[in-house]
Amino acid sequence: MRSVTYSMNVSLDGYIVGPDGSFDWSAPDADVFRFWIDEIRDVGVHLMGRRLYETMLYWETADQDPALGDAELEWAALWNPLPKVVFSTTLSEVQGNARLLSGGVAEEIERLRAEPGEGDIAIGGATLAAEAAASGLIDEYRTVVYPVLVGGGTPFFPRDERRVDLELVETRTFSSKFVYVRYRVTR
Repeated sequence: MRSVTYSMNVSLDGYIVGPDGSFDWSAPDADVFRFWIDEIRDVGVHLMGRRLYETMLYWETADQDPALGDAELEWAALWNPLPKVVFSTTLSEVQGNARLLSGGVAEEIERLRAEPGEGDIAIGGATLAAEAAASGLIDEYRTVVYPVLVGGGTPFFPRDERRVDLELVETRTFSSKFVYVRYRVTR
């Protein structure tokens, strides 16, 4: 069965976006960007909410920018053909290799798991991930922890007062500054 993974950059105090809505503190350095390039290779489909979709729209045409470096071009070449499912009740259309859904994420994950396919089912965005977590559908949590305290905002983990036991699978330090942690949900 395909694994469902939830991956994002996160502040040390557990937020993906600060209280003012910014995430400028989460710009990856070259090592972290290379890591995310390698990670996306194992993804078969990416589920995301409207806000993340709108942030990632940049990559739909980024490869036309002559100032882009080799790493950014490589990311765009992997990201653009990747199938994406955008969950939104406010969008009427999506671009690129994406399809729009207004229904629940649990049904879509079960549908994707039932059909043949390779690669992980990746989730991006805290609201969508919280819905999947509430249904017990996330298999792995993956974060790159940034050395910053933002003091509030959108938390990486849902605040649903539900216990989830985890097993540490992998850690990695980048540039002695950022730390990657990967946990598998124990069932």
